[in-house]
Amino acid sequence: MLKKKKIPEAAIPTSSMADIAFLLLLFFLVATVIDVDTGLGLTLPEYVPPEEMVTVKVDPDRMASVLINENGDVLIDGDFVSILQIKNTIKPRIEKKIGLPSNKKMIVSLKTDRKTVYKQYIAALDQIKLAFFEVRDELSNSRFGKKFIDLNAEQQEVIKEEVPIIISLAEPEVVK
Repeated sequence: MLKKKKIPEAAIPTSSMADIAFLLLLFFLVATVIDVDTGLGLTLPEYVPPEEMVTVKVDPDRMASVLINENGDVLIDGDFVSILQIKNTIKPRIEKKIGLPSNKKMIVSLKTDRKTVYKQYIAALDQIKLAFFEVRDELSNSRFGKKFIDLNAEQQEVIKEEVPIIISLAEPEVVK
């Protein structure tokens, strides 16, 4: 009887597999862009000691008071609106203040309850800013024939002086 020759099995050499895996890992670590959430871009006021604080009376016509309760209900000067209606409610009031001196410009006060969902707070803040941005765009279109973002720095400053974004973020109250 003839003996059959044993055919060696096909095998993948694994001696350098660790090196290849390490190089792939290193490549993806270096080549991957990690998205860093930067948070809210808010400019906080400087600290003023309580004894140096000055109370200033603000004309109620200049103020738009936006209140959000824990259920997400939005009140603008006592009237119920949805979060998506904030922009359309505030925008005409901002437009009325165009051409007035800087101490007569619109102030929007945003106040929430301590239990308000953060997502609703951000959505309301976005709607308020959007109202200011749209007014700026319309004003820059009428004055310069371009959108605000397309203006040069000098022209943007003119529009910013005319339509300053003044948002007061009031401290939430503790509801008992």
